Amino acid sequence: MKKLDKERVLLAVAAPVLALAAAFVVTALVLLATGKEPFNAFGIMFDYGVKADSQVYILNKATTYYLAGLAVAIGFRMNLFNIGVDGQYRLAAFFAAVVGGALELPGLVQIPLILLVAMLVGAMWASIAGLLKVYRGVSEVISTIMLNSLSGILISYLLVDGRLADLDKQTNIVATDPLPSSSHFFTFPAGGDLDPIWGFIVVAALAGVGFWFLLGRTRFGFDLRAVGRSESAAQASGVNVKRMVLTSMVLSGAMAGLIGMPTLLNDTHQFTSDFPTGIGFTGIAIALLGRNNPVGIALAAVLWGFLERGANRLEFEGYDKEIVGVMQGVIVLCVVIAYELVRRYGLKRQQQRVGAELAAQARADKGIDKTEVAVP
Repeated sequence: MKKLDKERVLLAVAAPVLALAAAFVVTALVLLATGKEPFNAFGIMFDYGVKADSQVYILNKATTYYLAGLAVAIGFRMNLFNIGVDGQYRLAAFFAAVVGGALELPGLVQIPLILLVAMLVGAMWASIAGLLKVYRGVSEVISTIMLNSLSGILISYLLVDGRLADLDKQTNIVATDPLPSSSHFFTFPAGGDLDPIWGFIVVAALAGVGFWFLLGRTRFGFDLRAVGRSESAAQASGVNVKRMVLTSMVLSGAMAGLIGMPTLLNDTHQFTSDFPTGIGFTGIAIALLGRNNPVGIALAAVLWGFLERGANRLEFEGYDKEIVGVMQGVIVLCVVIAYELVRRYGLKRQQQRVGAELAAQARADKGIDKTEVAVP
């Protein structure tokens, strides 16, 4: 059995802990500068966040954020920056809603079909950036940002009364056809008059297990991580770098296609113009905070849901709601700085350890040479 490297585990935990601690200190200073009492604000957020209805809200939000973090993390493991997760997930949710609203099949067929459509659309949209990078050398950062805009334009064009949507004259809302009841995903009752917990949390958990197994326990995952560390070394060992880049973008897009499914299948049951936006960018922060690890991403997603829930309460208590946005931004900044500091410290420790081992080996070899000389 592989021995647990305590120092490595400590370094892995140190970065997010330092980032969170620094973020709360900076936020406290910002509150003090605006004449607000920081500890009272943190207390309000904590008291409100542990209430039963808040816990349901946080879990439901975290389900979506977790999938977003996984989608981004697939690219990060490959050293790819899929900034287009937001456009991929919205486009996938739109076409999944259109297909789901046009059909009325048994749930065992309807729901998998909707999920398949969402994953295919997300994968196809992400593959455009992958193809541009592989065959034209276009940076995936630039291409995915542009594709975000294009996806928004395409949705705006199609989400019009008479095209792929209908206008509700009573509410004046343009939306796709409602999903039939067979498309509604199951929920977990939370008791009392509380909202239920979305059943899609199970799918998110399975996606996390699949992410861990694929990237950590398969040859494909090893090749993917190898290319992320050094393309030239991976290519020299026989890895097809271009194929790995394209495959990683396709997988990231397919995972992005699932991001909108908790909202679509467990909540709204149709796509409207006010479908949630910005979740893809939130996934970047969550993947960074979780260090691209499925367990770390889950904890980061819960934290993000908790902060958003606390923001709603702070506004009623006389605090600026934007303070939580400041806190989230500072967390991301501190994460980047803390990870770099911990990385440099870990590299220094590794160099010291290797140097000590080489010095010990040299002393041992020198001792052997003296013994051999002394023997008549």
